[in-house]
Amino acid sequence: MHTNYEVVGGYLSPVSDAYEKPDLASARDRLQMCDIAVRTASDWLTLDSWEAKQKEYSRTAVVLDHFDYEVNKAFNDNHENDKNNNLADQQEGPRRVHVALLAGADLIGTMSTPGVWSESDLEHILGRYGAFIVEREGTDIDKALSHLQRWKDNIHVINQPIRNDVSSTKIRQNLKKDMSVEYLIPGEVITYIRQHGLYRGDSAISSIHRRGNRLGISHSEATSDSEGSHG
Repeated sequence: MHTNYEVVGGYLSPVSDAYEKPDLASARDRLQMCDIAVRTASDWLTLDSWEAKQKEYSRTAVVLDHFDYEVNKAFNDNHENDKNNNLADQQEGPRRVHVALLAGADLIGTMSTPGVWSESDLEHILGRYGAFIVEREGTDIDKALSHLQRWKDNIHVINQPIRNDVSSTKIRQNLKKDMSVEYLIPGEVITYIRQHGLYRGDSAISSIHRRGNRLGISHSEATSDSEGSHG
């Protein structure tokens, strides 16, 4: 894949507990695992906790707006303050970063399914920001894209020369069956999962119950996961 973009960084943004997806760990645990992963296994990814800490579910369009503001407005405001204190930099203006969604092919498949995403959100996500889609085994990406022709210039497919059907769902299923996930996720994350008894039958819900008072969450919020669009 060739584009005119230069990648300067990436963020993992776990969804909040309000997402209410079954059989998943608490937002607290997912933040911890993502933090371990980016610190030990990546030199370009970082973790953003804003979405995970929201009391209500945040739509993907809203999360992208959050990143656009933080990366451009907030960063450039700080840059302007620094520039005012450094005469040598006063000729250099702020550089705008283009924020885009990075997701697996299964997500783009849901976007092409009528009734799953609102038209306004699709326009906001794909029209304003665009998406980079990682090819995944088992997803007919050409079929999915055929229903999204309106935004075809903003959707960039990252082809996988080596077969890749790894997904968070399959990793959780392996863990529940006590099967190995070695080399699928960082070793330090596997250690955290084992130490906290995650993804073992009812352990996801019990993990939240143990911390319920401290987190300030209700039982109805106890089944959630990182949304496919963020990480």
